Amino acid sequence: MDVVSDAISAVRTGRPSSNRLRVSGRWSTRLAPYGGAGFHVVLSGGCRLLTDDGNAVPLGPGDAVLLPHGAGHVLAGGQPDGFTDAEAVRRAVPFEDVRDRIPQPRPAGEAAQAELLCGKYRLERSRTHPLMAELPQVVHLPNRVGAHPELRSAIDLLAREIDGSRPGGCLALPSLLDLLLVYMVRAWLADAATGTWPAVLNDPVTTAALRAVHSDPAAPWTAERLAAEAGVSRATLARRFTALVGRPPMGYLTWWRLTLAATRLRDPDASLARVARETGYSSPYALSHAFSREFGTTPGRYRESATAAARPPR
Repeated sequence: MDVVSDAISAVRTGRPSSNRLRVSGRWSTRLAPYGGAGFHVVLSGGCRLLTDDGNAVPLGPGDAVLLPHGAGHVLAGGQPDGFTDAEAVRRAVPFEDVRDRIPQPRPAGEAAQAELLCGKYRLERSRTHPLMAELPQVVHLPNRVGAHPELRSAIDLLAREIDGSRPGGCLALPSLLDLLLVYMVRAWLADAATGTWPAVLNDPVTTAALRAVHSDPAAPWTAERLAAEAGVSRATLARRFTALVGRPPMGYLTWWRLTLAATRLRDPDASLARVARETGYSSPYALSHAFSREFGTTPGRYRESATAAARPPR
């Protein structure tokens, strides 16, 4: 595994959900704050995304937007035919009302003003990797010629699968949505002019050490072994890694092992001994002691609360 894959896998739970939204005329709809991450892909037409802090993001055909922290926002038709920003916020109806409403017939030849794929990813916030935590409230990825061809291809495939009528579509759509999340995070990393984790992943020394840790977290790593993997002295690795990541290499290793243990505990069939073995701890007792120190609860209680949270509401 690599850092980006692990950062996403550590927080992602369940399967993503999505809805197709076709709208025309003067419209606006509010999406409430969400405990996971929200996304929108504009399949045709255009609209505006209005954040609760007053920013307006114009969205055009092929644009993708990720709201990695589940921020509440309003979607509205484009101006000048639509509402002003203030009117759109004031008149916005809940998204569920727009999503569930049966579209009224339109005059022949009149196209929808906008067609979007709107959805959510379920995330477990208690184990957020700092890479995911650093993502801004809104990640806007406009459709630019030649930019992020993998993301563009995923959007094209989603547009073909969204109606669910093609054979195998029930499997294809959630898989494509998972792929979309990876490509959106990757695109943000490539485009970011500033930020800690774009800098981390552009530093060959730090990246080499991170790759070693994430490839085999259970290995008996030492500061010397990680430095050898990075091809530098122990002091050089400690200085560069700490400056960029914010904690020393061995501190990061401990934190990642325990984060990974928390992820493994979601599997009810994984014994504590197995989880300890897979995360580099010599015994269940050693893991339990370190886990309690990090999370303030035992692995058993953590598993019980995670299982209860994952149950669908009655």
